[in-house]
Amino acid sequence: MRVTAPLLAFLGKMLSGASVRWIGCQPDNCQRVYFANHTSHLDALVLWSCLPKELRPVTRAVAAKDYWDRGPVRRHVAKSFNVLLIDRKKVKVHKSPVELMIREMSDVYSLIVFPEGGRAAGEEMGEFKSGLYYLSKKRPDLELVPVYMDNLNRVLPRGEILPVPLLSCITLGPPMWLEQSEPKTEFLARAREAVKRLKDM
Repeated sequence: MRVTAPLLAFLGKMLSGASVRWIGCQPDNCQRVYFANHTSHLDALVLWSCLPKELRPVTRAVAAKDYWDRGPVRRHVAKSFNVLLIDRKKVKVHKSPVELMIREMSDVYSLIVFPEGGRAAGEEMGEFKSGLYYLSKKRPDLELVPVYMDNLNRVLPRGEILPVPLLSCITLGPPMWLEQSEPKTEFLARAREAVKRLKDM
Protein backbone atom coordinates (compact mmCIF):
# COMPACT_ATOMS: atom_id res chain seq x y z
CA MET A 1 0.00 0.00 0.00
CA ARG A 2 1.36 3.39 -1.01
CA VAL A 3 1.50 5.79 1.93
CA THR A 4 0.24 9.27 1.05
CA ALA A 5 0.01 12.47 3.06
CA PRO A 6 -3.80 12.24 3.55
CA LEU A 7 -3.48 8.62 4.68
CA LEU A 8 -0.71 9.57 7.13
CA ALA A 9 -2.88 12.34 8.53
CA PHE A 10 -5.74 9.88 9.03
CA LEU A 11 -3.47 7.31 10.70
CA GLY A 12 -1.87 9.94 12.94
CA LYS A 13 -5.25 11.09 14.19
CA MET A 14 -6.59 7.56 14.59
CA LEU A 15 -3.61 6.21 16.54
CA SER A 16 -3.33 9.22 18.83
CA GLY A 17 -7.05 9.84 19.29
CA ALA A 18 -5.97 13.46 19.42
CA SER A 19 -8.31 16.27 20.28
CA VAL A 20 -7.08 19.72 19.25
CA ARG A 21 -7.58 22.96 21.15
CA TRP A 22 -6.65 26.42 19.85
CA ILE A 23 -6.36 28.82 22.80
CA GLY A 24 -5.66 32.46 21.97
CA CYS A 25 -4.65 31.35 18.50
CA GLN A 26 -6.41 30.35 15.29
CA PRO A 27 -5.26 28.43 12.20
CA ASP A 28 -3.61 30.83 9.77
CA ASN A 29 -1.57 30.51 6.59
CA CYS A 30 1.03 33.04 7.74
CA GLN A 31 4.52 31.65 8.32
CA ARG A 32 4.83 30.20 11.80
CA VAL A 33 7.07 28.08 13.94
CA TYR A 34 5.06 25.62 16.03
CA PHE A 35 7.29 24.64 18.97
CA ALA A 36 6.28 21.76 21.22
CA ASN A 37 7.33 19.45 24.02
CA HIS A 38 8.80 16.17 22.80
CA THR A 39 8.04 12.77 24.33
CA SER A 40 7.44 10.40 21.40
CA HIS A 41 8.62 9.62 17.87
CA LEU A 42 4.98 10.16 16.86
CA ASP A 43 5.00 13.81 17.96
CA ALA A 44 5.92 15.30 14.57
CA LEU A 45 3.40 13.22 12.62
CA VAL A 46 0.57 13.75 15.09
CA LEU A 47 1.02 17.52 15.36
CA TRP A 48 1.25 17.84 11.57
CA SER A 49 -1.86 15.68 11.10
CA CYS A 50 -3.81 17.82 13.58
CA LEU A 51 -3.34 20.98 11.52
CA PRO A 52 -6.14 21.90 9.09
CA LYS A 53 -5.66 20.11 5.77
CA GLU A 54 -4.97 23.36 3.90
CA LEU A 55 -2.00 24.11 6.19
CA ARG A 56 -0.31 20.69 6.01
CA PRO A 57 1.24 21.13 2.53
CA VAL A 58 2.97 24.33 3.70
CA THR A 59 4.07 23.03 7.12
CA ARG A 60 7.22 20.95 7.55
CA ALA A 61 8.22 19.08 10.68
CA VAL A 62 11.91 19.30 11.61
CA ALA A 63 13.19 15.89 12.77
CA ALA A 64 16.36 13.88 13.31
CA LYS A 65 17.77 12.29 10.18
CA ASP A 66 19.35 9.42 12.14
CA TYR A 67 15.86 8.21 13.12
CA TRP A 68 13.70 8.98 10.08
CA ASP A 69 16.33 7.98 7.52
CA ARG A 70 16.72 4.52 9.08
CA GLY A 71 15.06 1.97 6.80
CA PRO A 72 12.81 2.29 3.72
CA VAL A 73 9.52 2.56 5.67
CA ARG A 74 10.63 5.51 7.81
CA ARG A 75 12.22 7.21 4.83
CA HIS A 76 8.99 6.87 2.86
CA VAL A 77 6.88 8.18 5.73
CA ALA A 78 9.22 11.17 6.21
CA LYS A 79 9.13 11.93 2.50
CA SER A 80 5.33 11.62 2.38
CA PHE A 81 4.77 14.38 4.90
CA ASN A 82 7.78 16.40 3.72
CA VAL A 83 9.88 16.22 6.87
CA LEU A 84 12.93 18.47 7.04
CA LEU A 85 15.63 16.09 8.23
CA ILE A 86 18.51 17.40 10.33
CA ASP A 87 21.75 15.43 10.50
CA ARG A 88 22.72 15.81 14.15
CA LYS A 89 26.04 14.06 13.58
CA LYS A 90 27.31 16.53 10.98
CA VAL A 91 26.53 19.90 12.53
CA LYS A 92 28.95 22.58 11.32
CA VAL A 93 29.14 26.31 12.02
CA HIS A 94 28.84 27.22 8.34
CA LYS A 95 26.12 24.59 7.78
CA SER A 96 24.07 24.81 10.95
CA PRO A 97 20.55 23.39 11.39
CA VAL A 98 19.20 26.93 11.76
CA GLU A 99 20.67 27.99 8.41
CA LEU A 100 19.18 24.89 6.82
CA MET A 101 15.76 25.60 8.31
CA ILE A 102 15.79 29.21 7.10
CA ARG A 103 16.84 28.19 3.61
CA GLU A 104 14.28 25.39 3.35
CA MET A 105 11.34 27.36 4.69
CA SER A 106 12.06 30.33 2.39
CA ASP A 107 8.96 32.55 2.36
CA VAL A 108 6.60 29.60 1.96
CA TYR A 109 6.77 27.02 4.74
CA SER A 110 5.97 27.01 8.43
CA LEU A 111 7.94 24.66 10.68
CA ILE A 112 7.25 22.26 13.54
CA VAL A 113 10.20 22.10 15.95
CA PHE A 114 10.98 20.46 19.29
CA PRO A 115 13.32 22.79 21.21
CA GLU A 116 14.26 20.17 23.80
CA GLY A 117 16.19 18.34 21.09
CA GLY A 118 15.75 14.73 22.18
CA ARG A 119 12.66 13.21 23.74
CA ALA A 120 12.03 13.82 27.43
CA ALA A 121 12.23 10.68 29.56
CA GLY A 122 9.42 11.62 31.94
CA GLU A 123 6.67 14.18 32.42
CA GLU A 124 9.08 17.06 33.07
CA MET A 125 10.13 19.04 30.03
CA GLY A 126 13.82 19.39 29.33
CA GLU A 127 15.56 22.74 28.93
CA PHE A 128 15.18 24.36 25.52
CA LYS A 129 18.22 24.40 23.27
CA SER A 130 19.29 27.58 21.53
CA GLY A 131 18.02 26.78 18.02
CA LEU A 132 14.61 28.43 18.52
CA TYR A 133 16.32 31.61 19.69
CA TYR A 134 18.66 31.85 16.70
CA LEU A 135 15.86 31.01 14.29
CA SER A 136 13.77 33.82 15.78
CA LYS A 137 16.72 36.20 15.70
CA LYS A 138 17.27 35.63 11.98
CA ARG A 139 13.53 35.64 11.16
CA PRO A 140 11.88 37.97 13.72
CA ASP A 141 8.77 38.15 11.52
CA LEU A 142 7.80 34.55 12.26
CA GLU A 143 4.94 33.85 14.64
CA LEU A 144 6.08 31.42 17.34
CA VAL A 145 3.18 29.21 18.44
CA PRO A 146 3.65 27.15 21.63
CA VAL A 147 2.15 23.65 21.60
CA TYR A 148 1.66 21.20 24.45
CA MET A 149 1.27 17.55 23.46
CA ASP A 150 -0.32 15.49 26.20
CA ASN A 151 -0.23 11.65 26.46
CA LEU A 152 1.77 10.98 23.27
CA ASN A 153 4.48 9.26 25.33
CA ARG A 154 1.89 6.60 26.27
CA VAL A 155 0.69 6.12 22.68
CA LEU A 156 4.22 5.16 21.62
CA PRO A 157 6.26 4.47 24.79
CA ARG A 158 10.02 4.81 24.66
CA GLY A 159 11.62 1.68 23.21
CA GLU A 160 8.39 0.37 21.68
CA ILE A 161 7.80 -0.13 17.96
CA LEU A 162 4.01 -0.43 17.72
CA PRO A 163 1.76 2.40 18.94
CA VAL A 164 -1.04 1.80 21.44
CA PRO A 165 -4.25 3.66 20.50
CA LEU A 166 -5.07 6.08 23.33
CA LEU A 167 -6.61 9.51 23.70
CA SER A 168 -4.26 12.48 23.59
CA CYS A 169 -4.68 16.24 23.51
CA ILE A 170 -2.86 18.84 21.43
CA THR A 171 -3.12 22.41 22.72
CA LEU A 172 -1.91 25.37 20.66
CA GLY A 173 -1.44 28.66 22.51
CA PRO A 174 -1.09 32.37 21.80
CA PRO A 175 1.73 33.34 19.40
CA MET A 176 4.83 35.02 20.76
CA TRP A 177 7.85 36.73 19.25
CA LEU A 178 11.44 37.40 20.22
CA GLU A 179 11.52 40.80 21.90
CA GLN A 180 14.05 43.36 20.73
CA SER A 181 17.36 42.89 22.62
CA GLU A 182 15.87 40.01 24.65
CA PRO A 183 18.69 37.82 26.04
CA LYS A 184 18.82 34.22 24.86
CA THR A 185 18.36 32.67 28.31
CA GLU A 186 15.33 34.83 29.08
CA PHE A 187 13.72 34.12 25.72
CA LEU A 188 14.20 30.35 26.00
CA ALA A 189 12.81 30.35 29.55
CA ARG A 190 9.79 32.37 28.39
CA ALA A 191 9.19 30.04 25.45
CA ARG A 192 9.45 26.95 27.67
CA GLU A 193 7.03 28.46 30.17
CA ALA A 194 4.58 29.26 27.34
CA VAL A 195 4.45 25.53 26.49
CA LYS A 196 4.21 24.41 30.15
CA ARG A 197 1.31 26.80 30.81
CA LEU A 198 -0.81 25.07 28.17
CA LYS A 199 -0.74 21.81 30.15
CA ASP A 200 -3.21 23.13 32.73
CA MET A 201 -5.46 25.13 30.39
